[in-house]
Amino acid sequence: MKARIKWVQDVMFLGESGSGHAIVMDGSPESGGRNLGVRPMEMLLLGLGGCSAFDVVTILKRGREPVTDCVVEMQAQRAETDPKVFTAIEMIYKVSGRHLDLKKVERAVALSAEKYCSASKMLSATAAITHRVELTDASASQ
Repeated sequence: MKARIKWVQDVMFLGESGSGHAIVMDGSPESGGRNLGVRPMEMLLLGLGGCSAFDVVTILKRGREPVTDCVVEMQAQRAETDPKVFTAIEMIYKVSGRHLDLKKVERAVALSAEKYCSASKMLSATAAITHRVELTDASASQ
């Protein structure tokens, strides 16, 4: 895997992935930025959520669970001193589908956290990561 970071100006950088996609990272005005992009630590948190959501949806689909939506909301705390690593991350999985089996969704989340999600494994070295599942029955709204 390859990536490239190009300094644009001040504390703004353009990140280019090996797969050909780009994203702007910038700092807050207090840190010399113009607030025109995500913060690098926000990127880490987004990567964790994306990695885990990818796993959960894939596991549920392979298990023929009728999943129709998956949202992962995260709240992270950071250390007070440098390096300000994540110390705690709460992940709330809001999964929708028709008559989903809560045990199967919880198992998919656990498999992601314990076996498949590389980002989770790395970040768990410094952060206590907790998981919670909330189900919405898509058939109830029809």
